[in-house]
Amino acid sequence: MPKKNFKNNKASKKEKNITKYTKSIIEVLFQNPKKALNYKQIAAALRIENRIEVELLIKNINVLLADKKIEEVERGKYKVNATKDYYVGTVDLTSSGSAYIIVEDFEQDIFVQKGRTKNALQGDEVRVYLYPRKKQGAKLEGEIVEIIKRNKTDFTGIFQLGKNGNFGFVVMQNGNHDFFIPKERFNNAKPGEKVVVRLSNWPEGSNSPFGEIIRVLGDPNETEVEIHAILLEHDLPAEFPAEVEEEANNIDTSITEEEVARRRDMRNITTFTIDPKDAKDFDDALSIRLLENGNWEIGVHIADVSHYVRPGSLLEKEAYARATSVYLVDRVVPMLPEVLSNVACSLRPNEDKYTFSGVFEMDDKANIVNTWFGRTAIHSDRRFTYEEAQDIIEGADGDFKDEILKLDELAKIMRAKRMQFGAVNFDKVEVKFDLNEDHNPEGIFFKISKDSNKLIEEFMLLCNKKVSEFVSLDKKGKENGNTYIYRIHDDPNPDKLLDLKKFIRQFDYQLEVGDRKTTIQSLNKLLADVKGKPEENMIETLAMRCMAKAVYSTENVGHYGLAFDYYTHFTSPIRRYPDVMAHRLLQDYLDGKKSPASDIYEQKCKHSSAREKVAATAERDSIKYMQVKYMEQFVGQTFDAFITGVQEYGIFVEIPETRCEGLVRSRNMEGDHFFFDEKNHALVGRRTGIKYQLGAPVKIKVISADLIKKQLDFEIVEN
Repeated sequence: MPKKNFKNNKASKKEKNITKYTKSIIEVLFQNPKKALNYKQIAAALRIENRIEVELLIKNINVLLADKKIEEVERGKYKVNATKDYYVGTVDLTSSGSAYIIVEDFEQDIFVQKGRTKNALQGDEVRVYLYPRKKQGAKLEGEIVEIIKRNKTDFTGIFQLGKNGNFGFVVMQNGNHDFFIPKERFNNAKPGEKVVVRLSNWPEGSNSPFGEIIRVLGDPNETEVEIHAILLEHDLPAEFPAEVEEEANNIDTSITEEEVARRRDMRNITTFTIDPKDAKDFDDALSIRLLENGNWEIGVHIADVSHYVRPGSLLEKEAYARATSVYLVDRVVPMLPEVLSNVACSLRPNEDKYTFSGVFEMDDKANIVNTWFGRTAIHSDRRFTYEEAQDIIEGADGDFKDEILKLDELAKIMRAKRMQFGAVNFDKVEVKFDLNEDHNPEGIFFKISKDSNKLIEEFMLLCNKKVSEFVSLDKKGKENGNTYIYRIHDDPNPDKLLDLKKFIRQFDYQLEVGDRKTTIQSLNKLLADVKGKPEENMIETLAMRCMAKAVYSTENVGHYGLAFDYYTHFTSPIRRYPDVMAHRLLQDYLDGKKSPASDIYEQKCKHSSAREKVAATAERDSIKYMQVKYMEQFVGQTFDAFITGVQEYGIFVEIPETRCEGLVRSRNMEGDHFFFDEKNHALVGRRTGIKYQLGAPVKIKVISADLIKKQLDFEIVEN
């Protein structure tokens, strides 16, 4: 037996030697893409001088030649084999150390095993070698061969002392490697504190990057510290640069009759806003009046941000860099300074405002008779909260009751038409928190979309759709080739739909996958059938994962989820940069200007989509933190829950009253050893046959609430 182990170790060592330099060779060749290098030049670049190591390098070159990863372009000179097997993408690390590489135009991400990520950090731009598929339909796998560009150099984590206090580590929570910190770079950080660490270097062969602590944030159990860390981790600025604030404060925000004269003056028409009760930036308002012909004139009025934020200004550059406002649980990180977002551009009651409007003449069946777009001046008569408007819809008396009821009536007709035409009816519940003065959660509640929310939604959708059609189509309804900013949502992944269909059968649900209309109707029926059921959130989440991600683009493919051929984002320019671009382009076309080249706008669309993704991740992080913070008080208590996810290492369980999800680790499941039944999404006891399956109800006890990892741990107390 010892002899056999010796042989295995020897073979393993030999195999390791054969591939010792392969990644380094490829990296050197990638760094010299236009030049063929011989083995001596490669050895010099890698600082290999030892004769035995040089011979090993040559053997590694031959391995790469045999694998066709490199090619011999001249006798003894090599270049990377420029085949389709190398791709550039963005790293998305997992907590286990493996990674997924997101490659543009790939429907599937490339999986990279732990140990083959080549010192990549979250968000880095890398070159990845794609392995040949083992069989048709297998997932894409590869390895990272080059770090092209670091996403960032500053990270947040928890400082811990090493052995004898002569070194330390900053421990990461998002899949990144922990940072090694030499003693001279502690910068007065204390063990257990949340800190900001800057990447210094990553020596070849080292398991950890080297860094220095540049800032101490404080106790990670304090809400303010953690929220600040989330901002830093996602490169979200907490404040505006002083020069941007100064420029904003110096803008003339007065409403002049001279400027109003250049606009359609709608200040004498009944107008109001309907927004969340805690909103401060009101970027849309509705006006309504009865015309002499019996039709209704509905105005959708949007804050005219482009009047104040001009191309080339500091405000413009800052708005583009941010691209979106970010809504964390306890604060907003706005796209524009407060003097604009909450004052000048905000459509506050009893104030004249400049707006960009879509004005629609409708009959009583919500048919559009006439449409007009242009710059306007309005005066909001009343600020409604969603709750106040909902009370009126449900029968209470209140200001502008007749107008609200008519808008609600028209909105319901439009919604019914949209659903009949094939829109997907996702109606996800949002988790919200009651916070005390220290920003700590005292309660959890759910934001549910009611008629008042849907009223505003329908008229915003109408405006976004009609603006997009107005810009994109000529008078005969044919595409005119104008460059515009589209909000696109591609068709869902058919393989994922079939997987969903197969999965939901175990809950006695059906999904018919066919043409677009058939699929959508069946999907909407499924979403309606699961309402109020324990598996509702899980199936809604899985259904959403079948969908493509909505993004911004100048290349229009339509919006699958809304069933619109043309759609843009026009109605929230205070908080979204793409809407500002949409306003400017519309005005150019109204002024008779020619369509600009799309390249620069496509680049801005990609940037905006990327920043939107960052914002969504930061928002989720803040919600997860607050959920764990809230659940601290319930450690040791039991709850009824249901299983939302199953993995080899345990089951994810959600408590319906709070929508808080935690993990029951399989190693903590007493009474049996459990194996993972991947086909049936279950953990099954080897001896007892007890099955913990996706969607099943369970009773759990909260055993820990880890704020640092933003993680809840549960244990099962009843089968």
